[in-house]
Amino acid sequence: MSLSVYMDENVHGAITSGLRLRSVDVLTVQEDGRSGIDDDLVLSRAIELGRIVFSQDRDLLIEAQRCQIEEIPFPGVVYGHQLMVRIGDCIRDLELIAKLGEPEEFENQVQFLPL
Repeated sequence: MSLSVYMDENVHGAITSGLRLRSVDVLTVQEDGRSGIDDDLVLSRAIELGRIVFSQDRDLLIEAQRCQIEEIPFPGVVYGHQLMVRIGDCIRDLELIAKLGEPEEFENQVQFLPL
């Protein structure tokens, strides 16, 4: 079983493309018709879809922390700082997470890239 990924709006398109070339199930906020929505709605939508979120937006970390504090279950957030993690490293690490990870490993957790 592989994990599905929900891409936050600010993720570089090359990461999404690279993952799709590696057969990772990716859905972007834009493709989902939700461009411009607030971070709490991004995470709510990921919960609804049962997808982990990949973001390069520090504000989404605040939202994930709020969910942890309020004990609101979520599928997980993976964060890679835009200036600290290269695109290729994001693709490699997200592919590993998607193909080898188990949902329960990421539930209610924040994972930072690089691995």
